Amino acid sequence: MDTKKIYLDVCCFNRPFDDQTQERIKLETEAILLMLKRFELGQWQWISSETMDFEIDQTPSVERRNRVNSLMASSKPHLILLDNNLIKRGSELEKKGFDAYDALHVACAEHGQADVFLTTDDKMCRLGNRHSQQLNVRIENPLKWFQEVIDESTNNDIRTDSSNGN
Repeated sequence: MDTKKIYLDVCCFNRPFDDQTQERIKLETEAILLMLKRFELGQWQWISSETMDFEIDQTPSVERRNRVNSLMASSKPHLILLDNNLIKRGSELEKKGFDAYDALHVACAEHGQADVFLTTDDKMCRLGNRHSQQLNVRIENPLKWFQEVIDESTNNDIRTDSSNGN
């Protein structure tokens, strides 16, 4: 299995604590939890940054903040520390329309050479798509991306089976 390097936005860690009666939220939650399991098992690598801690500390609800921190604690990330170059890159991304925290997250994901930056924020996905040529990381919704990974894996399994005469 191909080891994937994934940067999850803070909203991904909040998703399991959102209203699970909405189908989209429920499906995104399932995809995110499956990814976290792969991080725990060492199958995929989670890229994170100091920016995550800063943003989570801004969460108004102490209970929600504790839940998010608890969920994150199950996997050990490769942590990107902020420096002047990342802050400069974040400023460049802000000029493209990214919010301050989002810009720093993307800069850190690029620096960590993540294969993908996952977010449930539709605006951020649209910005990522619009500026994909100027970014060094793909920005995608976790459900859409995880479905692509499953489809790719299934297609690879089918090709392997057919080449083995099965």
